Amino acid sequence: MAHDERPAPLESRLGYLLKQAQARLARASAEALVPHGVDGHELGVLVVLSAGEALSQVEAAGRLGVDRTTMVSLIDGLEDHGLVERRRSPYDRRKNIVELTPEGRDCLRLAEQARRAAERRFLAPLDEEAAESLVRALQTLVIAERE
Repeated sequence: MAHDERPAPLESRLGYLLKQAQARLARASAEALVPHGVDGHELGVLVVLSAGEALSQVEAAGRLGVDRTTMVSLIDGLEDHGLVERRRSPYDRRKNIVELTPEGRDCLRLAEQARRAAERRFLAPLDEEAAESLVRALQTLVIAERE
């Protein structure tokens, strides 16, 4: 926007700007993930499960902030595509531990590369310092909400 242009009335509202920016980034990310056969929610599951510690469905759902029913549906879909597998916990037979398969690890690596590239394209109108400042500011706001 040129310096002499005034923003439209809604473009001065933080909520509107955040919503529009998030929608644009979500569309770009979704398009980037299509070739990898996962969506953003499924990729989030793969990321959480890749952290290295064995997680049950319930524990993974808690880390993602989704309810149990949603998590079961996500895991079912990922399992159907051979990206994760469930197994009984050796410590608690009532728990299912969910782990990435080798195909799941490959999918995660490639899908994350595609997601990061989409994110870089989204942030391209900003210089590197401004992009880093934006990410840091959003991290601060998200972390402050947890406290």
